Amino acid sequence: MDRRSFLGRTMAGAAAVALSGLPLGAAVACAPEKKTKGTADLKLSFQEGIAPGNSLTEKLDYMEELGIAGFEPGGVNLAGRAGEIQQALKGRNIRISAICAGFGGFILAEDPKVKAEFDSTMRDIVAAAGGLGSTGVIMVPAFNGQKPCRPHTMETREYLVEQLHELGEYALKCGTTVILEPLNRGEAFYLRQVADAAAICRDSRSAGVKCMGDFWHMQEETSDYAAFMAAGAEYLQHVHVASRGHRLMPGEDGELDNYIDGMRALKEIGYDKYFSFECGTKGDRNVTVPAAVALLREQWNKA
Repeated sequence: MDRRSFLGRTMAGAAAVALSGLPLGAAVACAPEKKTKGTADLKLSFQEGIAPGNSLTEKLDYMEELGIAGFEPGGVNLAGRAGEIQQALKGRNIRISAICAGFGGFILAEDPKVKAEFDSTMRDIVAAAGGLGSTGVIMVPAFNGQKPCRPHTMETREYLVEQLHELGEYALKCGTTVILEPLNRGEAFYLRQVADAAAICRDSRSAGVKCMGDFWHMQEETSDYAAFMAAGAEYLQHVHVASRGHRLMPGEDGELDNYIDGMRALKEIGYDKYFSFECGTKGDRNVTVPAAVALLREQWNKA
């Protein structure tokens, strides 16, 4: 080692030792400030069963009063309901967020008839979603109870990536995307973490293949922050939220319902899509729903 290299390493080591003696706040202040990729707003969205009301119009009226930005309908018979939904949204500040599944069959089915059912019904929903201006159609590769299913092997992953490429390109032509949803192992062993879903999106080689995170299912993650950062702005297309103990309204599980770590990551990547409720409630929706909205806005401001 020459004298210049020796002095360089010595100076770097001395700086590290000096910083180790500083209070944590002072050390953090010395670090470069993280910069977001864009402006992140908390765009709350409701699935159809969240808001109280006897009709879609009543539910949307309630959502408008709470300042909810997005509506997440189910995909069943979406093409048949498109006109009704468009009419109900006319003149409102609410937009369609994601479409929640609704297709038949599943993409990893071994039975050709079941796979064909998925191909047909999924494409119908994707086309309708594009017409409604949706951010994408949520899909799970296979639930635990869906059998016979292709085995959990590298060959299956390669097959999934190929199928998703075709589906993603079709979604782009329709003006939307398909969104992979990781679930907890009790519901789907095949895809359980956001980073895995993001890697599949990358390998699909289609900008029409995205992924999402669900705070309920993210019990599989060691860190909400790391999960969302792994997907980043390129692949993260949607977020679901529920209480973290019993899948109720945020806040109904008390101190468990802390979303700040994940929200901090969403802010840092400049997440500009929707944050959608997928949950039940034990109480009166007229009480639990606005309380959950208030809690999420409070935590977003703290993140």
